[in-house]
Amino acid sequence: MATLLKGKEVADCISGQLLTKISELKNKGINPTLAIIRVGEKQSDLSYEKGAVNRCAKLGIEVQHFNLAETCTMTELLATIETVNKDDKIHGCLMFRPLPKTLDEKAACAALAPEKDVDCITEQSLAGIFTGNAVGYPPCTAQACIEILEHYGYEIKGKRVTVVGRSLVIGKPVAMMLLSKNATLTICHSHTKNIEESWRDADIIILAVGKPKMVKAKGINSKQVIIDVGINVDEEGKLCGDADFSAIEPIAGAITPVPGGVGAVTTSVLAKHVVMAAEKIMEARK
Repeated sequence: MATLLKGKEVADCISGQLLTKISELKNKGINPTLAIIRVGEKQSDLSYEKGAVNRCAKLGIEVQHFNLAETCTMTELLATIETVNKDDKIHGCLMFRPLPKTLDEKAACAALAPEKDVDCITEQSLAGIFTGNAVGYPPCTAQACIEILEHYGYEIKGKRVTVVGRSLVIGKPVAMMLLSKNATLTICHSHTKNIEESWRDADIIILAVGKPKMVKAKGINSKQVIIDVGINVDEEGKLCGDADFSAIEPIAGAITPVPGGVGAVTTSVLAKHVVMAAEKIMEARK
């Protein structure tokens, strides 16, 4: 039976570390502040926003909301982003994606100041992950995977890691982040033939393909640590990950549950990035 790597323990640990830093910032006249730009009212965006706001409230991080109608124009969106860029009291910005198809998402992402990009939506931030020259911050969910592994004491250096998924949101960034920590990487995806061969010899498996219960028990063994990033809805209307949890949990060495795993850590990482951005302002003042 696998050890459950619950996200709440990790999130609480990160939050505890942030409280001291936030207090120090406020004593120096800096109130860490997050801007949230949301276009429309998609349920998934509203749910994540609620979690982020609650996490920030518990830590004392201020949140400014910029809510636009789904029918807004590109001019309106760019003006909102510019407002966030110019406001020195805003340290980080979360902009929900995907944007409506009527808007140019690439241009919107490019308009955000990289130093306020706390969820890696700008090309500068992405490039920093691949080159090692950080400008913004890594994607919160990708960073959450690393935080979970390190919190529970799983060594990354020298380990064989298989990443299932190749998106710019999680798959590719988390692969580069693991590589920077000296892991040996295999990247596969939904079109990989005999895909179970890709993780058969892995020490760590990161699932980020976005297909409910895609990964079955075949190829899984008791020494493997599985980080399941997937947030899906199964045929019964219940939340599930990319792993077939009921089949894998009795076999694997350790696994994150869905819900209650990676998602629970993501908002804490978001808060951490906002605090880091605020700290850079404090250092600049010195």
